Amino acid sequence: MSPVRAPYYTPREVSRHCSISDLWVSYLGRVYDLTPLATEHRGDILLKPIIESAGKDISHWFNEKTGDIKTYIDPQTGCLTPYTPQGRFLHVPPAFPSSDWDTDLGRPWWRDPSYEVGILSSKTRFIRIINTLTSQEQTLEVCSEETVWEILARYLPYNAHAASYTWKYCGAPLRMELTLEENGVQDEDEELEELRMDADAFTCSLHLYYNDDLTEL
Repeated sequence: MSPVRAPYYTPREVSRHCSISDLWVSYLGRVYDLTPLATEHRGDILLKPIIESAGKDISHWFNEKTGDIKTYIDPQTGCLTPYTPQGRFLHVPPAFPSSDWDTDLGRPWWRDPSYEVGILSSKTRFIRIINTLTSQEQTLEVCSEETVWEILARYLPYNAHAASYTWKYCGAPLRMELTLEENGVQDEDEELEELRMDADAFTCSLHLYYNDDLTEL
């Protein structure tokens, strides 16, 4: 099995964490659990834009090169000012000097790696997994960057003994440490879209063949 690495998440998975008690966001390709931040600052009006963005991608808040909040020149003051069209939020300084602003707040939340929980997939795809022993079939949305081992982990809720099967595509065993693309399982979504064909009708299928070994992960 391949070494443990940061998990990949689909945008759909991130979107399920959309409440103040379970608050995830994604930005600049990473996924963050801001629930502890929301708990610590519960009741703070500056938390509102973050709560409203729960479960969403907020990359548009940040400068891709610096990783910091986007800025602009305020036409009234001529000063460089944080660009926050959805409203000022936690750790963003006010536009004008203020006595209640703590200039020694430390590292802003968007720079704090402790909130990071994984990587946002740049492209997801749907696959069908067919158990040839039971004829059961499941359709999963997976990340294109995931190895077959990681896809197997997604499938475990449907079959706790998934590691006891040989995984095959078109009759050929899959190398579990490689991605689907690396195994020759091509993602044809873009091509099908160009041909104006329904990608859901052409979802690729992986077949599981039982090895007579009740392995559980």
